[in-house]
Amino acid sequence: MQKTVAIGLSGGVDSALSAWKLLQDGYQVVALTMSMWDGSVEMPVVEGRAGCFGPNEGLAISQAKALADRLKIPHFVIPVAKEFSEYVLEYFRREYRSGRTPNPCVRCNQTIKFGAMLEGARKAGVEFDYFATGHYAQICDKGVDTPILWRSQDPLKDQSYFLSRLSRETLSKVLFPLGEMKKEDVKALAEKIGWVDLAHKKESQDFLECGDYSVLFNESDNTPGNFVDVSGKVLGRHRGIVHYTIGQRKGLNIGGQPEPLFVLGIDANRNEVILGKRSVLSSQYIKAIDVNLLVSQDSPLLKENLSARIRLGHSGANCKILSLTPESIEIQFEEPQFAATPGQILVLYAGNGVVASAIIESSSL
Repeated sequence: MQKTVAIGLSGGVDSALSAWKLLQDGYQVVALTMSMWDGSVEMPVVEGRAGCFGPNEGLAISQAKALADRLKIPHFVIPVAKEFSEYVLEYFRREYRSGRTPNPCVRCNQTIKFGAMLEGARKAGVEFDYFATGHYAQICDKGVDTPILWRSQDPLKDQSYFLSRLSRETLSKVLFPLGEMKKEDVKALAEKIGWVDLAHKKESQDFLECGDYSVLFNESDNTPGNFVDVSGKVLGRHRGIVHYTIGQRKGLNIGGQPEPLFVLGIDANRNEVILGKRSVLSSQYIKAIDVNLLVSQDSPLLKENLSARIRLGHSGANCKILSLTPESIEIQFEEPQFAATPGQILVLYAGNGVVASAIIESSSL
């Protein structure tokens, strides 16, 4: 019996080629596009900019509809504005207001794209066996003692980090048609089948269309406070804690110091931003909470040396697990790492397979 795959269609080359490949493989394909914009945030319209959330959403939806027509597949727009506001925007605000640094894209994948959108589609009567996206990652389900989520074949485009909060159950019904391809091969294939417009289309990975997080906060979030050093000495004034994150150097506007200063910590209760030397940001131990385990608790992989990423731009470093419960995980790096930031995502790899992820709570030397 022919299986049906729902494809998350955004209007870009990756999701379009994913849908095309699924059709070539004999699947019946339907397209889903999220509608998140509800006008609740005052955001300027920036011509030529694209992003996940913003007032130009109508254009993005029409482009997705045009692609679905090109592919000759049904297209459904699934409203998720309420869920996006609650699970992503409010989470983002709450984390920043508490002095933490969230990753909205990881959160959106977990709660919206692979959550609320699929629930909304099924409630609307859209039936499907699998869900697919244009993410660069791979699925390999060989049993609970081995990873189900793997890095893509393109190390420069790999998006396994963004998908690490998805449960094993969710991933078991997911397809990533581009997982074994490199970006240049995807563009070349688009040109080969006559989709030159898509091959050369400008892409954006921005969370907000305008690129400015400050539009999500109100006047009270911009309450000025003190920059202080580790001893509590006042070094200057900041413009509101939501504008800063641990490890930040640029934009502090603190002069007259013998060496560059970095954000070491944020005290939300005192409305203070703590500054100091870069060396203070090194840590070898990390505690993270809200563990998402993608292998069994008894998997021998968890007892081996692993590689951990502590943010998207972190290439990864060797580590071992010191303790693991469903609620928390503690790891030790072989070498100290820079700026393990509370609120960011810790992702553990065994080779190229994701074994676990969690939200960083604290770190130390």
